[in-house]
Amino acid sequence: MSDKAQAPTEPISVRIPEACRLTGIGRSKLYELIAEGRIDVVKVGAITLVPYASLRGLFEKG
Repeated sequence: MSDKAQAPTEPISVRIPEACRLTGIGRSKLYELIAEGRIDVVKVGAITLVPYASLRGLFEKG
C-alpha cells in the first residue's frame, strides 16, 4: 500500500434523503425533477437510488 492519502471519491449513487441534503432541494421538488426526467433514478427492489452524476449534471446544466 502507498503512504499517500487517497483523495475522497464521489459515491456512485445516493438515496433520496442524501440527494436532498447534498443539493438543498426539498423531497417534493426532487421527485418533481425525477418525474420531468431531469434527474435519473435506479430502482433496486424498494430502494430508489439517484446516480451522483445525475445530481452533478443538474447543476452543470444550470
